[in-house]
Amino acid sequence: MKIELPQVGESVTEAFIGKWLKQVGDRVEKYDFLVELVTDKVNMEMPSPATGVLSSILVSEGETVPMGTVIAEMEVEGGDPPASVPKAAATREVADRVGTLLKDVAPVGPTGSGGPISAAPTEAPESGGTTEAGKRLSPAVMRLAAEHDVDPSEVSGTGIGGRVTRKDVKAHVDARGAVAGTPSDEERVPLTPVRRMIAANMVRSATEIPEAWTVVEADLTGLVALRERARERFQQREGVNLTYLPFVLKVVAESLKANPLVNSRWDGDAIILKRRVHIGVAIATAEGLVVPVVHDADSLSVAGLARAIDDLATRARQGKLAVEDVRGGTFTVNNTGALGSVTGKGLINHPQAAILNTESIVKRPVVIDDAIAIRSIMNLCLTFDHRILDGAEAGAFVGDVKRRLEAMRPDMGVS
Repeated sequence: MKIELPQVGESVTEAFIGKWLKQVGDRVEKYDFLVELVTDKVNMEMPSPATGVLSSILVSEGETVPMGTVIAEMEVEGGDPPASVPKAAATREVADRVGTLLKDVAPVGPTGSGGPISAAPTEAPESGGTTEAGKRLSPAVMRLAAEHDVDPSEVSGTGIGGRVTRKDVKAHVDARGAVAGTPSDEERVPLTPVRRMIAANMVRSATEIPEAWTVVEADLTGLVALRERARERFQQREGVNLTYLPFVLKVVAESLKANPLVNSRWDGDAIILKRRVHIGVAIATAEGLVVPVVHDADSLSVAGLARAIDDLATRARQGKLAVEDVRGGTFTVNNTGALGSVTGKGLINHPQAAILNTESIVKRPVVIDDAIAIRSIMNLCLTFDHRILDGAEAGAFVGDVKRRLEAMRPDMGVS
């Protein structure tokens, strides 16, 4: 049977082959882990879809290939295997960094992350080309060699059968740079596979999406008082800290239901409206920023959202997020206020329609009824896909978020 890279979400188009955990000739039990995969969303160990003997490995470590690519072949025991691996088998899928999640590297959040990586080649990896010695080259290796003006025939291959991999080309480039020397006041920092994917994602978001953005001020004085009054009792009752984020997510979810065009994606000749509200939330970790998803956020109370956020944040910082935790987002909230930012424009988490930055809550003098008052103000910064939304629709959505946040009062309950 042919073993293909699994589809793990509409925004993941290719994967980096990290390490083969089984070798040709090994007997493999169904659900044994075959290979470590790195995508812009998650680092995962891919399980075997059947029991048998691994007869060939078609894609070497260090290569990047499209999802759906045949990466290995297996002689199956007991007849034909199922067409795909059951979801229950896809366990121990571990995530680490935003928007990008990996074991040993840190991802970047919606301000510079998320979404699918650069358009994947359509040909199979072995159709890329060959060296003068007749060794096959994948399209990814050919592209990397061309980018750095490297002759693949000069590169020593460490892949299967002496095949040249991306890692080999990278090592050749690094060695060439070391020979040439670098200025003593500079340091060359090699890019990780994830960093390359993130860079490609950012280029895709910035070049493919005609974006616009808008900022409104929201008076959160009532919400600040409500949280201050309720936080201690909430902590005792729920066992989690009550931050402003669950209030924001509650309001955003309600506003997405009232403005469904914002909860959509571009599809060439159509706009795909998402009926369910899955909100991605940027969470800072020691390794970087991750964007796990609160699924069906519109069905949760403030308390439910607080528990969901706390659970995702805890597992994100422990490196225990699963693929399901980072897939399916329909909208993203980027809490840049936690970093002290007061105004910022996020890059849209492709292929979503918009991203909302929630900024720091700061006290400012404002005019109320012709009198100056000190109020707690937060900027709401919405970046949106202008193919999907015009200023009127974007303004209606962010205005709805503002109105709902400003309607919160200290005497309201938190449940």
